[in-house]
Amino acid sequence: MSNPIRSAHSPDLSMRVASVAAPVRRQVAKVLREAITSGRFAPGQRLIEKDLCELLGVSRPSVREALRELESEGLIEIIPNRGPLVKRLTAADAASVYQVRAALEALAARLFVECATDAQVAELEAAVETLAAAYATVDVAQILAAKQVFYDVLIAGTGNNVLRSLLRSLNDRITMLRRVTLSSPSRAAESIREIHDLMAAIKRRDADAAYAVSLHHIQEAAKVALAGL
Repeated sequence: MSNPIRSAHSPDLSMRVASVAAPVRRQVAKVLREAITSGRFAPGQRLIEKDLCELLGVSRPSVREALRELESEGLIEIIPNRGPLVKRLTAADAASVYQVRAALEALAARLFVECATDAQVAELEAAVETLAAAYATVDVAQILAAKQVFYDVLIAGTGNNVLRSLLRSLNDRITMLRRVTLSSPSRAAESIREIHDLMAAIKRRDADAAYAVSLHHIQEAAKVALAGL
């Protein structure tokens, strides 16, 4: 059952938007995006503007602008006579995301081998060690945070800003799907083993092997995610 947006007894201040220089709409979109990708707002949950205004402490126009932004990102959908809902990722949606992700991340692995400095390789290896430690905790939030660091380092090492932008546009949906794959203990063990294999190929500066391992890693994750939807 999805969590209610607000409590009838006491105000929930955990998502309040602070007054800083960035446009309020951008702050609201960021907070709502994180609430969706973290699972706080569940797939299919209605997002009532009045409740969101009270929860975030902002005006209705700011909420509406943020919701339009999230709609363009594919995180919510606006249904006539019902309003905005957190979008449910269908199997077809997930398959499409994984197809594109596999192509882009395999390319990223190849480019990292070809372009990354020795210092960036060492930084990536440190990120892998942190990720392995996170997997050992079995804490989904820690694993997701460590995975994000790993991929940030990997993408930075490609030197390709277009690739970075394309993957960023998929990042929120990828995070939602990762939560599905992390629910499988057997997949978690396989996943970190595949990351270690990728790191080994990178340290050998074997671009073809890095490409193949990365592609396999995403394809295996896709199987688990699609089975779980």
